[in-house]
Amino acid sequence: MQIDHASIETHLGIAENELLDHLGELIKTDAREFAPKDTGTLAASIDHEVNDQVLRVGSNLDRAIWMEEGTKPHVIRPKNAKALFWPGAEHPWALVNHPGTMARPFLRPALWIKREAA
Repeated sequence: MQIDHASIETHLGIAENELLDHLGELIKTDAREFAPKDTGTLAASIDHEVNDQVLRVGSNLDRAIWMEEGTKPHVIRPKNAKALFWPGAEHPWALVNHPGTMARPFLRPALWIKREAA
C-alpha cells in the first residue's frame, strides 16, 4: 500500500487552519471584551485571519499599539497648521509636551487567557 504523504499534509493543513480559525475567533472575542471602549472603535476593529497555518489577531488602527503598550512622554507638533488648538484649550499651542499614556493591554491578555479544549 502506497502512502500519499501529500494528501496527508493537505488534510493536516486544513485541520490546522480550522483549529487556528476557531482559536482566533476566541482570542478576537476576548480582545474585543478587554479593549478600552471610549468610542468602541478600537474593539470593533479587532479581527483575525489565518493563512498557511499562521494566525494573526489584531487591529488595523494605528492607536491600537499605543493602547496595548502605552507611550513614552513625547512632543506633539502641528503638521498642517501653525499651532495646535482643541475645544477647552486656553489658546493655540506651538507644541504640547505629552506626558505619555499608560498601557491598557487587551490583545496580550486575550492571547494568554487559559482556555479549555474546544
